Amino acid sequence: MSVPAAISLVTLGVRDVPAATRFYEDLGFRRSGASVEGEVSFFHTAGGLLAVWRADELQRDAGASSSTEPGTFRGVALAVNVGSDTEVDDALRAAEQAGGTVVRAAQKAEWGGYQGYFADLDGHYWEVAHNPYWPLGADGLPQLPD
Repeated sequence: MSVPAAISLVTLGVRDVPAATRFYEDLGFRRSGASVEGEVSFFHTAGGLLAVWRADELQRDAGASSSTEPGTFRGVALAVNVGSDTEVDDALRAAEQAGGTVVRAAQKAEWGGYQGYFADLDGHYWEVAHNPYWPLGADGLPQLPD
């Protein structure tokens, strides 16, 4: 298996989730009912989803250091959602075989899914996740409630 060529989710690490949520709503982004007030907001776009989450929580979730050196965690994570835990493992293996670095091995997530992270050749972080609560549409993207 390879890593699906679809960006499911872009997560921006932010200082203030409520303020960032208002900002994106003011821009006209439609917030999903899957959002958790004050903790994380998910927005529908014409493609993948946009999320805003506290920067320190995203950094912890990714297992990243706080270094500001080039090629290290930048407070942004791209995500690819797949259909099973096995597909998460396969995608991480494919990323590693292609020259990427698994920065957080796949494991059960506290929210009930299964996830891991890899960094590309330039240190950009990618999450690979199976979320049993987010069904994938025919386009391979998560289908969240309005």
